[in-house]
Amino acid sequence: MPNIASAKKRTRTTAKRTKINQARKTRVRGFVRKVEEAIAKGDQAAAQAALKAAEPEIMRGVTKGVLHKNTGSRKVSRLTKRVSKLGK
Repeated sequence: MPNIASAKKRTRTTAKRTKINQARKTRVRGFVRKVEEAIAKGDQAAAQAALKAAEPEIMRGVTKGVLHKNTGSRKVSRLTKRVSKLGK
């Protein structure tokens, strides 16, 4: 346990930020899961709608620092590819 005031504050801040980041990451995962479920069902319309909602959420995770830029782009790209395959 820290003894110095600034270290105590840093511990509190880190705990607070960790909770916020976990919530953001969970939110992104939820949106991605909805797309995955629609793909699994084979419903292209639902998958398209879910992807449209998930894409800005993933990119928001990138801007907030929860995901790396390339990770966010990769996730969007792979989901888009899988959704477009449903139409064929």
